Amino acid sequence: MYLLYDLALILSAVWLVPRYLLRGVRRGTWRQGLGERFGIIPAAKREAAAHRRVIWIHAVSVGETRAAAPLIQALGRSFPDAALVLSSVTESGQEVGRDLPGIAFHCFFPFDLSWVVGRVLETIRPALVIMVETEIWPNFVRAARRLDIPVALVNGRISDRSYPRYRMLDFLLRRTLDHYSIFCMQTEEDVRRIRSLGASAGRVSVTGNLKFDMLADHSELDQNVQRDRFRLARDAAVWTAGSTHEGEEETLVEVFRSLLREGRPANLVLAPRHPSRAGAVAALLERAGLEFVRRSRLPDPPDRLPPGAVLLVDSFGEMLPLYVAADVVFVGGSLAPVGGHNLLEAAVVRRPVLFGPHVENFRDIADRMIQGGAGRCVSGADELLQEAERLFDDPEQRRRMGENGLALVLKHAGATERILVALKPFLDP
Repeated sequence: MYLLYDLALILSAVWLVPRYLLRGVRRGTWRQGLGERFGIIPAAKREAAAHRRVIWIHAVSVGETRAAAPLIQALGRSFPDAALVLSSVTESGQEVGRDLPGIAFHCFFPFDLSWVVGRVLETIRPALVIMVETEIWPNFVRAARRLDIPVALVNGRISDRSYPRYRMLDFLLRRTLDHYSIFCMQTEEDVRRIRSLGASAGRVSVTGNLKFDMLADHSELDQNVQRDRFRLARDAAVWTAGSTHEGEEETLVEVFRSLLREGRPANLVLAPRHPSRAGAVAALLERAGLEFVRRSRLPDPPDRLPPGAVLLVDSFGEMLPLYVAADVVFVGGSLAPVGGHNLLEAAVVRRPVLFGPHVENFRDIADRMIQGGAGRCVSGADELLQEAERLFDDPEQRRRMGENGLALVLKHAGATERILVALKPFLDP
C-alpha cells in the first residue's frame, strides 16, 4: 500500500514540481527550502538544536502557525531546555513563523516520500512531533512510528468539506491514524468524525480550539495610534478587509464605491491573503478609478490617505493592528468558496466582524459569533453594503458587537493548557 502511495506522489510530482518551480521563479523564491523539502537540513540549523531534546511543531501555513503560537510559548515555558523546531509547507507560513520567539530553527516540511521523511526524522530525532490541525502524512507518521517517535495531532478538526473525502480514503487512513499517539480535537463533532475514520477512542479527546487562546495584551493598540501608523484619517470611517481572495476584491471594491457615492468619508484597507497578489489587486483598483497606496510605499508624516483612498496591504504580520485601526472588519475567504479564515483576530480587538457564507473551516466559530452577537454573515454585495451602512451609522452597535466578540474569546479560551496536559506524558522524563 505504501509503495503505491509513493508511486502516486512521484506521478503527482511530475505535474506539481514544475508548477512549484515556475511560481518560485516568478516570486524569486524557487531555491527557498528546496533542500529541506527533500529532507536535507543545513548544518547551521542542525547545530542550533544539537545535544538538546527536540520538540517538532508542524503548522502547514499562516493560520495554523498563528494558532500554534500560544502552544509554542507554553511549551517553551514548560520545557525550557528543549529545542523547539517549527516547520511549514508554505513560504507565507515561514514568514509568520520567523516572528515567533523561542524557536531553535524553522524549516520546510519534507515531501512525504518514504526515503525523504525517513532521512529527516533520523537527522532531527525529535522526542515528540506535534501536528497542528488535520495534518495527515502517511509516510511521515509511519516512519516516526518505526523510530518510536510519538506523533500528536492537536487542534484537530475535520471540516464538512474534508470529511467525505477522507471517507473515500478509508483503506489508507485507518492504518495511518493508528500511527498517531494522541488526538486533541476542537469539538465533539471532530471527535466523532476522527473516530469514525479509524482513530482509537482511547487516544482521542476534546481540548478546544487554540485560536481562542490567541488573546494577548493589546492595550497598547490604540485605534488612533494605529491610524497614525498606517497614515489613515482619524475622522474617516475605516473598513478593513483582511485575508481576501480573488473574486472577493471585486465585490469589496463595488461596495466601497457605493459607500463613497453616499458621501461617506471612508478609507478601505484591503489586505489580500497572499501579498504576492498585490499587483493584481492594484490593477483592479486602477480599473475602478480608486486612489490607493501600497503599505510598502506609505508617505511619511504628516501626509495621510485622503477620504476615499484605499490602503493596499502588501506586507506580512500586520493584520492585528490593521483590525485595531478599523471601525468595521470583513474577513475574507468567505465570499469566495475558500472555507474562511480566522474570525477571532478581529473579535479579540473588539471589532464587529462581517463574513460571507463560505466558512466551512470555521463553522463552529462562525456560529458562535453569530449567536453571541459578535459577527454577521452576508451572502453577497447587497447584504454586505447594508450591514456596512448599518454599522458605520451606529457606533453603539459597533461597540456592543466588539465587546461580545472579546467576551466570546475569553469564554472559550483554555485549549493551550488542556493540550499541554495531554502532551506532558510524552515529554516528562
